[in-house]
Amino acid sequence: MYTVLIILGVIVALIIFLALIAPKSYHVSRNIELEHPPQQVWPHLKFLKKQQEWSPWARKDPDMELTFTGIDGEVGATSHWNGNKEVGEGEQEITRIVEGERIEQDLRFLKPYKSQSDCYMNLESLAEGRSKVTWGFSGNNKFPMSIMMLFMSMDKMVGKDFEAGLENLKTNLNK
Repeated sequence: MYTVLIILGVIVALIIFLALIAPKSYHVSRNIELEHPPQQVWPHLKFLKKQQEWSPWARKDPDMELTFTGIDGEVGATSHWNGNKEVGEGEQEITRIVEGERIEQDLRFLKPYKSQSDCYMNLESLAEGRSKVTWGFSGNNKFPMSIMMLFMSMDKMVGKDFEAGLENLKTNLNK
C-alpha cells in the first residue's frame, strides 16, 4: 500500500511539474510575397467564401459541409465546416477588419477537440505593384493540452498548411 501511495505521489508531482513548464500559448505565422497589387489580393482574404478557394483544408476534404451566415466580408460573418477527420468541425467568425490591410477572425474548433484561436491575415503593399500576405494564428494551451504541447509543435502541425494555403492563393492569383 505504501508503494502505491509513493507511485501515485510521484505521478501527481510529475503532472504538476509538466503543467508548470508546459507552453501556455502558441503563435504560428507564414507569409508570402505576391506579384499582385494589394487591391487585387484583398478580396481573396476578406471574403470567407473566397478563402475557401485557396484553403488547404478545403482541398483535404472537398466534400466537407460548409455553411455561411451573416454578410460575407463584414464583421460577424461566419463560416461553419464539418468535414472528414483531417479537417474536423469548427467555425470562423470575422471579428475585425482594417479595410485593405488586415482581417481578424475568431477560429473555433469543435471536433476532434474543442479549442479557440485568434486568426489574422495582414496585407502589405510592396514596391512595384507587389504585396505581402502574412497569415497567422495564436491562442492559449489549456491543461491538459498544454502538457501535450511539450511533445508536439503547433508550428510544425499548422505551419505547412499555412504554407500550402498561401501557395494556393498565389496560384489562384496567377490564373
